[in-house]
Amino acid sequence: MDRYPPIADHGLVGDLQTAALVSSQGVVDWFAAPRFDSPSIFAALLDHDRGGYFLLGPEERSTTCRQLYYPDTAVLVTRFMSPDGVGEVYDYMPPDRTGTPTDRHVLVRGVRVVRGTVRFVMECRPRFDYGRAAHDLDLGADTATFRAPGVTAHLQSTFPLQPDARDVRGTVTLNAGETAAAVLTVGGPDVEAPPPPTPGSITEQLWEVVDFWHRWVRASRYHGRWQGMVNRSAITLKLLTYDPTGAPVAAATMGLPEQVGGERNWDYRYTWVRDGSLSVRALLDLGFAEEAARFTGWLGDRLRGVEDGGEPLQIMYRVDGDPGLTEEVLEHFEGYRGSYPVRAGNAAADQLQLDIYGEALYALAEGHEVSLRAGYHGWKNLARTLDWLADSWDRPDEGIWETRGGRKDFTFSRVMCWVAFDRGLRLAADYSRPADTVRWTAARDTILEQVMQRGWNAREQSLVQSYGGEVLDAALLLIPRVGFMAPRTESWLSTLDAMERTLVSDSLVYRYDPAASPDGLRGSEGTFSLCTFLYVDALARAGRLRPARYAFEKMQTYANHVGLFAEEIGPSGEQLGNFPQAFTHLSLIMAATTLDDALDRQRDRP
Repeated sequence: MDRYPPIADHGLVGDLQTAALVSSQGVVDWFAAPRFDSPSIFAALLDHDRGGYFLLGPEERSTTCRQLYYPDTAVLVTRFMSPDGVGEVYDYMPPDRTGTPTDRHVLVRGVRVVRGTVRFVMECRPRFDYGRAAHDLDLGADTATFRAPGVTAHLQSTFPLQPDARDVRGTVTLNAGETAAAVLTVGGPDVEAPPPPTPGSITEQLWEVVDFWHRWVRASRYHGRWQGMVNRSAITLKLLTYDPTGAPVAAATMGLPEQVGGERNWDYRYTWVRDGSLSVRALLDLGFAEEAARFTGWLGDRLRGVEDGGEPLQIMYRVDGDPGLTEEVLEHFEGYRGSYPVRAGNAAADQLQLDIYGEALYALAEGHEVSLRAGYHGWKNLARTLDWLADSWDRPDEGIWETRGGRKDFTFSRVMCWVAFDRGLRLAADYSRPADTVRWTAARDTILEQVMQRGWNAREQSLVQSYGGEVLDAALLLIPRVGFMAPRTESWLSTLDAMERTLVSDSLVYRYDPAASPDGLRGSEGTFSLCTFLYVDALARAGRLRPARYAFEKMQTYANHVGLFAEEIGPSGEQLGNFPQAFTHLSLIMAATTLDDALDRQRDRP
């Protein structure tokens, strides 16, 4: 087993409340429960020796491995091929469809041999609470029970288990057509083990899971050129959404580095207002109105907590809306390939990032039916938010990239404040709601004038990252989508040209140059996959369809073997950062739908 497989060398399985990563070697090396943001049970991806893992694969480790998803599902198949036989491990988590939080979660690992004979080995080595909590082992006839403070895990297998100190292992030899299984059930201190698995029960449950995902994907109305990639991205967004609240997490993992060996290692298992808000339009474009409405409902609940004089929104929350994200360093973890520190929690939650109000209003305006359902009190909360913003928009902030180098007058933050007032005014007019429209209009128009005067760099002929600066910022690629500038005006096209000269490397896009704009952190980073897809979107809107299609289809070649993306692409083409990242997959959907529409219009033009 590789101590630290490549970040991209994984597939994702989940049950709509939490998720696990499975490497192409058959190792579960990341799993937290009962929620995405809970302490880990398996975290070998962050510390091979202390993190814990769950291995199920052939005893002969030199076999050739292939990993794939059963089409249009979240059932992951890892295939092992050797001269003696071909075997498969299929991993899935039965989706929880109750819509209520539960501490009981099940990870099913089935095994079958399709040709010849394969001997499989299993090792289950949980390490609870990020490897900080010791556990006891109770090994019965067909169940191994691991007990740690506040959590119990039952491992049931169709083949014998042997103790290995506090852990268990087992082996099974299968011939063609034979199957076996290991099922891990995690829950609270009193969780009971389910009935022992049988080949029949595992097979029946497998097809129920397949049917669930097929039914869900069929609701998509996207039937464009890149349907496979779009479906995979939609399934990934669904897997990364906490179903009881409708809140998506930014990624399934924490601590995976933006630069191997560096300090840019963050916890992404929380819900960002920005990411969730932009997902609304992507979901609506695919026809998933229920998922979009549930997030806007979650967003409205955050606004209901506003107190007079306080800041209306925090930039991120836990999936249940809890604002407490205290950051701590897990000093006992060495980090992925020595990428230390490993952080749990996220101190950026306390930052001032004014752009989030634009994304929030953009989401509410895109989902008109949600705005209507908010009612009088919901509107009043929204109006109070914009009244607060009217007093606060002209302030330096930390910006979209959560830099830790001090506040600046970020151009993107001002652009999105313009969006907030613009969409607020539209909603007030469309639904005849009471509002201080005179003040909101003045703020909107003042921002526009300020951005074009102070955010414009005459030498670069471009909008820049912050007022008075020369650094380009790929966040501004959202401008044509939100309507701040028309996509084919001279000033926007010259901004797009400047970004291409400065930020684009063979169609891949850097978010900014940290050397030219210090962000308070050491090291460098790769190209930002979100920004590459935003670049495709902007090119398509500008009518530059050939480079847009080239960039989009080239970016697809950087997806991993099962179609997933992390946050960044490194200098050697490797995926970096937390994995998989929801923002990347929602921007892929945005780019695909925009580019498809533009290509269709070009085709239909006489």
